[in-house]
This record gives sequence, structure tokens and C-alpha cells, in this order.
Amino acid sequence: MATLYAAETAVLGTTPPGKLEAKNQGATTVVYTATITLASQTTSDTIVIAQVPENLRFAYGMLNSTVSLGTSTIAIGIAGATGKYRAAATFTATQTPTPFGVVAATNAATAAGGETIFITIATASLPASGTLDVQLHFFKA
Repeated sequence: MATLYAAETAVLGTTPPGKLEAKNQGATTVVYTATITLASQTTSDTIVIAQVPENLRFAYGMLNSTVSLGTSTIAIGIAGATGKYRAAATFTATQTPTPFGVVAATNAATAAGGETIFITIATASLPASGTLDVQLHFFKA
């Protein structure tokens, strides 16, 4: 049976075994939390949820809401790439923490100078009441 290695652990298959990079194994996690009071925010609105410094690597995000967002779609991203972390989609789960993440953003370092991360609302306004919680999990490169 063959022993195979992930890209990040390939150095373990060398002789002598190499050292794993901290950015890939055992890195420190940094979490950004945003609580949004839903109040019929419209499709022309954006909601800033984090200011993240450069060189953090995205792991995943979590959404949780007290109410369904109905037909409203939300994307999470940055200027020029509004769906960088979550492509525009509905979110109808209630009281159920739900992970999200776009593969291209996972393990990618944030841009030089950092990033202002925001929610873009599309299709329909957000509900008139309720709470939406967003967590963004990054690890230090």
C-alpha cells in the first residue's frame, strides 16, 4: 500500500523528513465576528463585517440567523470580488450555524494592506427583524 502526502505534508516524505511550515500545521487562528440587526436592508446596501490585516489565510466562515433570509441573497467578499468568501446565495436556515467558503479563497493570504470584508445584498431586501451572525475564521501565515 502506498503512502501519499498532501501538498502541505510532502516534506515528511523526504529523507531526512523536512519541517512543516507553521502556516500549514499548528497555526494560530484569528476569528472576526459580526452581529447584524436585520432591518430591511436593501439591495443597494453593503454591510461591513471586518477589517482584516494582510497575510492572514482564510479557513472558513460561519453564518447563523434567528430568522430565514427568505429570497434575499447575500455574498461575502471585498471590493472588486464581492463573492470572494461566499458566493451570492440565499440563506434560509435558522438557529443552525452553517459553514461557508469558496475554495479559491481557502488558504489564500489576504491582500497587502489588508481587506475590508462586507456583505453584498442581492435579489431582495433582508428581513425587517432578526439577527444575522457572521464569523470569519483565518489563520496566521
